[in-house]
Amino acid sequence: MHKSHVAIIGGGCAGLSAAAALVEHGYDVTLFEAGSQLGGRARTVAVETNGLMHLLDNGQHILLGAYEETLALLKKVGINRKKVFLRIPLRINMQSDNAKSAFTLKSVNFLPAPLNLLFGLLFCKGVSFKERMSALKFMLDLKDTQYQIARDVPLKQFLINQKQSRKLIEFLWEPLCLAALNTPIAKASSRIFLNVLRDTFSGNKKNSDFLLPRLDLSKIISEPLSHYIQARGGTIQLNQRVRRIEVEGDGFDIETRNGKSHFSHVIIAVSPARIEKLIASLPKLNHVIEHTQTYQYQPIYTIYLQYPPGTKLPSPISGLSGTISQWVFDRGQLCDQKNLISVIVSAEGKHQDLTQDELALRVAKELNRAFPGLNKPLWHKVIAEKRATFSCAPNLPRPTNRTAQPNVFLAGDYTYPDYPGTIEGAIRSGIYCANLIHNK
Repeated sequence: MHKSHVAIIGGGCAGLSAAAALVEHGYDVTLFEAGSQLGGRARTVAVETNGLMHLLDNGQHILLGAYEETLALLKKVGINRKKVFLRIPLRINMQSDNAKSAFTLKSVNFLPAPLNLLFGLLFCKGVSFKERMSALKFMLDLKDTQYQIARDVPLKQFLINQKQSRKLIEFLWEPLCLAALNTPIAKASSRIFLNVLRDTFSGNKKNSDFLLPRLDLSKIISEPLSHYIQARGGTIQLNQRVRRIEVEGDGFDIETRNGKSHFSHVIIAVSPARIEKLIASLPKLNHVIEHTQTYQYQPIYTIYLQYPPGTKLPSPISGLSGTISQWVFDRGQLCDQKNLISVIVSAEGKHQDLTQDELALRVAKELNRAFPGLNKPLWHKVIAEKRATFSCAPNLPRPTNRTAQPNVFLAGDYTYPDYPGTIEGAIRSGIYCANLIHNK
């Protein structure tokens, strides 16, 4: 056992992954979570409608086969990925709102990467032969340059410079950008987008698979991680907001409503939007405040619609084009929540001007046009995360995990500079912080 006692502030994916890595090495760990639930944005919420309780994800997530650290962590804590995820080889089917398929791209699954995608682009439907060849050339050029670019620019401008047509941008690159970066394509970082493309379309062909959760995210991530941490001697304190961090002797005093406790190391794993007040007493971290004060944030709206019995969509996941709705999930096919459809609306847009009821009505109408025969939904629930992720803009300053204050570390998706705000970025950052402590 180690004499070090590590405080982890924040019980999202970053904090949980750091705690799991540290207890595995025998460290004494206490995790403080201000809320009543672990998991951060990847959690389950209970919703009451017509006197019945329904368990819904705080947001509908898509994981990728390329999320190596996430999948390795879940395996370590006993999660069988084949049972908890529906694995779908890359297939993008963009429906128009007139019930016709506007664009279809399907990876050629019997070929190795990147040929599976290249041949998929060659035979995709909805764009001309010339457009398909330009997309193919673009991907080959990226492979030759190892997905690196000399200067980061907004993604839409980069794609136009690379001779990508309006249709390719609308049907292929923009939906991928919104899904991966949760940032409008006109504002998104080309460099970060290309990092995601690199990990998704190089290496193992399974890297480009969609992994769709079959269970509530709490059952897949936060609950098994919590059990793993506590079974190895870690302490998790819910409803314990940290009020202050003070340097004291060779360590730190952490103050909550229950008083002060002393720790040798601190990992701060809260969102950048909440970090300023927490580190105000640590002047060596002023540069972090200067960075994060410049951040803008992007929302994610998840619209749940419960339909009458017998409702089933053509596939578990579909994309919509020319609509407010972006990605549509049939949760009956995914997680046996029969006749329940969820719709994702990522990033800022005109939908923010609508009330939640107006948004749900608009989405229901779009679904009805895209999938004729749908009946009127029985109920709806809109879950709005107003600051779901940081806006992944070009050249965004990202603080490092190691700080100028010895033995204080930062974890969170915003500290993992190669990725946007994803579960994978958060988990990689948490594990990296744990390794900085263990390998010191």
